[in-house]
Amino acid sequence: MEIWKLLLFIPACFALNMTPGPNNLLSMNNARCYGFQTALVAGLGRIVAFAGMIALAASGLAVVLYTSETLFFLIKLFGAMYLLWIAFNLWRSQASPIVGIERNKNTFGLVKQEFALAAGNPKAILIFTAFLPQFVDVSSNVNSQFFVLGITFLVLEILAISIYAAFGLYLRNWFSKPQMAKRFNKACSVFLALSGLNLLLSRQ
Repeated sequence: MEIWKLLLFIPACFALNMTPGPNNLLSMNNARCYGFQTALVAGLGRIVAFAGMIALAASGLAVVLYTSETLFFLIKLFGAMYLLWIAFNLWRSQASPIVGIERNKNTFGLVKQEFALAAGNPKAILIFTAFLPQFVDVSSNVNSQFFVLGITFLVLEILAISIYAAFGLYLRNWFSKPQMAKRFNKACSVFLALSGLNLLLSRQ
């Protein structure tokens, strides 16, 4: 793969990685509640989901998703309902003191939550299908180029998770008061609910 294409890909890709969305918001909230390391480990669930999507895009199977309205709708429905479910639980959650609550949440549960949130958005795989090929030279080895682009995307995604988690960690002191934490939970809940409704109402 030509270096200049990779240099063009990195900033464009990182802009996508850093876009505020449900998964990045979840990383920020996980770090605020459970610590930076836990949020980073939880983010691996998202990485696994995205890696699978990149593999599908590289193999051409993403075309099946794009052409199958039923499959697209079912995945979209799952993603939207899951977002709304998280929003509902976050809205009803009691603001608890930050100190000592790390033990109250299973890390593997957070990993599964990140995975389900990423996997439940069928538009993500369509982004990979439309975005990555722009930087692929069809006259060269396509699979190796997809591999390089995919690995680069995932590394930048981990960096984005770290940045959002660090910001969430910074918010610990700001939201140490139960009232402030409750307001933050409700704000996150509204954002997630709107994201779920937007996904549900969006077209293929």
